[in-house]
Amino acid sequence: MATEGGGKEMNEIKTQFTTREGLYKLLPHSEYSRPNRVPFNSQGSNPVRVSFVNLNDQSGNGDRLCFNVGRELYFYIYKGVRKAADLSKPIDKRIYKGTQPTCHDFNHLTATAESVSLLVGFSAGQVQLIDPIKKETSKLFNEENSCQHLWKVDWNEERENESSKTSEEALVTVQRLIDKSRVTCVKWVPGSESLFLVAHSSGNMYLYNVEHTCGTTAPHYQLLKQGESFAVHTCKSKSTRNPLLKWTVGEGALNEFAFSPDGKFLACVSQDGFLRVFNFDSVELHGTMKSYFGGLLCVCWSPDGKYIVTGGEDDLVTVWSFVDCRVIARGHGHKSWVSVVAFDPYTTSVEESDPMEFSGSDEDFQDLLHFGRDRANSTQSRLSKRNSTDSRPVSVTYRFGSVGQDTQLCLWDLTEDILFPHQPLSRARTHTNVMNATSPPAGSNGNSVTTPGNSVPPPLPRSNSLPHSAVSNAGSKSSVMDGAIASGVSKFATLSLHDRKERHHEKDHKRNHSMGHISSKSSDKLNLVTKTKTDPAKTLGTPLCPRMEDVPLLEPLICKKIAHERLTVLIFLEDCIVTACQEGFICTWGRPGKVVISHPPGSI
Repeated sequence: MATEGGGKEMNEIKTQFTTREGLYKLLPHSEYSRPNRVPFNSQGSNPVRVSFVNLNDQSGNGDRLCFNVGRELYFYIYKGVRKAADLSKPIDKRIYKGTQPTCHDFNHLTATAESVSLLVGFSAGQVQLIDPIKKETSKLFNEENSCQHLWKVDWNEERENESSKTSEEALVTVQRLIDKSRVTCVKWVPGSESLFLVAHSSGNMYLYNVEHTCGTTAPHYQLLKQGESFAVHTCKSKSTRNPLLKWTVGEGALNEFAFSPDGKFLACVSQDGFLRVFNFDSVELHGTMKSYFGGLLCVCWSPDGKYIVTGGEDDLVTVWSFVDCRVIARGHGHKSWVSVVAFDPYTTSVEESDPMEFSGSDEDFQDLLHFGRDRANSTQSRLSKRNSTDSRPVSVTYRFGSVGQDTQLCLWDLTEDILFPHQPLSRARTHTNVMNATSPPAGSNGNSVTTPGNSVPPPLPRSNSLPHSAVSNAGSKSSVMDGAIASGVSKFATLSLHDRKERHHEKDHKRNHSMGHISSKSSDKLNLVTKTKTDPAKTLGTPLCPRMEDVPLLEPLICKKIAHERLTVLIFLEDCIVTACQEGFICTWGRPGKVVISHPPGSI
């Protein structure tokens, strides 16, 4: 077995690694894949994605796992670090013809032990609403005929469990009137049982309501709001129909979006290399950021909503301050494109600067190294305390991770000396190379802004798309979104990870050359929405895209090769970390002290 520092060859696959919390171990018996466990030939296929939901059943085993491999979609009971995976008994399995699943998302508000709503996006542009527990398909969106969705055949798979059935489905080949391009990201709107948002490789996003039809004719739109590099249209019709709204954002594919922890803001990353953050209700652009070069592929929010991390084709992770609208750090550890970024709410450390807060005991300090729901509760509470102006100073260390096409997992610590370089250094440290501690000027929006995380979310569950708790909007002004949707939508806490643009990687990038020498088709034609262009060479050295020497450069705590094929999934759960590669293997890494696997008879 390879160890954290072991291995004579650089290309050796690591099965464990050590951080300040302790030893993380790969759990081979908790690996999920296709039932035959044969590596999937990933050439020409869409990225493997994973979604989680907890059904809160009384058995104590309510976690469910959904993942796509090629044209197949699987739905399993997820046993995590407790029991070995049983691949012979998927709850549901679907095989599609003519298209492939690209992304999916559970509705946590409506999930029960008897029913769950799962949205699935496809490479041909459709979005399907299914119930994998009832094995039902309720609706298909973005099709010409909303009455005839699917041709479906049930057949017994040739294996010992004859009662297990597989649904083989062929999406009807009809004209897609809303958008013909690949679905890159799909998510339920936080706090809503019926609204969901879909992004396409065309650069458009659409807001749908599951209660409405898409109509049998192409939608007609009228302009609702227009700004720099974006426009929002409403669907013009006599009766309410889908889509409710159409967003056109930047140029090139819209690779991923993520809602802020309170659900009020939307962060989008595009192939043109821009991060754009919108107020979702008022449809106002809050701030932007430009990659060092190339497209941005992934995005995530910190648990308190104060920071956004992106990754992409510049091989870097970039940390952006929501309040200051500026880049505060970059991280260099990957050798190829970064596929996924995610914060770890269970390892984010919060400690009081005044030692008297510990009341003469080490228990509170030791709790910083304890994982679980109580740990997440404490972290969220203290993050809220840190945001208040009348509390004692609090030191925060944010933990986030990234995986990439270089098959490597990187973990990063974002500490006070990076977040606030002009204040005294905190006790918590990170592997950081502060090339220049001087902060660049504030970003495009210098106004005072309420941080999305000031409304502290509830304990974070074991989920890819986390459930949401209500945030009061009493006394707020009527928003553009309210008028467009004509229905109230409460905003809730969420963190999300979904699909992003996958392309074949070239050789290692040179990171310090001028933007003027970078060839990018998407960068040459920015901001077509407003008929104005942004020259990529002119953004370098500005708050949109600081030079490498103008911001601190983070180095990863660990950077380990953990797969043979490019990595496409990174999810932080209460007692483990979940990763997946393009071969179709979903791996579970037990956190320190959390490995309690019971194997079925004859499995060892």
